[in-house]
Amino acid sequence: MPRNIALTLEYDGTDYAGWQAQRNALAVQTVVEEALASVLGEKVRLIASGRTDAGVHAAGQVANFQTRHSIPLRGLFEAVNSILPPDIRVVQVAEMPPSFHARHSAIWRTYRYYILNRPQPSVFWGRFSWHIPHPLPVSVWDRLGKELVGKRDFSSFEKKGGTPRSPVCTLASCRTWRDGDLVILQVTSHAFLRGMVRAIVGTLYKLAPDLTAEFEEAKKRLLEILEAKTRSAAGRSAPARGLCLWRVTYSRRFATLSPEAAYPPLKSPAGSLWEPFGEEFLQGADEDETQGDPD
Repeated sequence: MPRNIALTLEYDGTDYAGWQAQRNALAVQTVVEEALASVLGEKVRLIASGRTDAGVHAAGQVANFQTRHSIPLRGLFEAVNSILPPDIRVVQVAEMPPSFHARHSAIWRTYRYYILNRPQPSVFWGRFSWHIPHPLPVSVWDRLGKELVGKRDFSSFEKKGGTPRSPVCTLASCRTWRDGDLVILQVTSHAFLRGMVRAIVGTLYKLAPDLTAEFEEAKKRLLEILEAKTRSAAGRSAPARGLCLWRVTYSRRFATLSPEAAYPPLKSPAGSLWEPFGEEFLQGADEDETQGDPD
């Protein structure tokens, strides 16, 4: 029986055309698959938790593949990282049950969007954040995010194009907070429509661009945007460079693996396996929604 191995990956997406392999552009998937083929001596196909768009980063992308090679996990971890370029790293490898599927087994996907909120740009954060020089009303953004939590039609936040799918998503959390010069928006859901997180950030900026913003007025306009169910009603998409796939969460049945089943032997093989959003939150979610693609 072939082994089912999961990789947890982080990457700087600046110079890539996204995760998914493409004919005429360099993608993260292609680079990782080529490195694995070099180590294993066979072609492998990676199944990712979701496709990130061009310029989007990842701190906790999860992808699995099958192989009959007997290489130890530590050997695989070290060999692949020795081949990969500096802007892509495997941070963990894990031996998973045959039933594990990086996309279909995922319960939650969490994205973070980073805004550098200070007068001057940053040498260090330039590739990983959207620079907004004037102060943002963080508390208003946080309260508006709570209005998006739950099962809703997010048609107004969907970038057109791609495979047609239901516009209904179930958001478990949408929070905004300040950490020094950074304003961070974090959103957790089963699945995301194409361009959805960047559209949410751009819309919050449209509704509450500065400290003069009033919550009740912004809330009224946000609900009108949701009701419109058309992309033109919402704000412009925030730049891709600020977006990061932060973590992917799996069912507790995959959290019973022994420490030896992963390298490095961390407590949570293949991503963050359990978060404070129980599986009971999924009740009433559509089947295709729970298997959706977090583009």
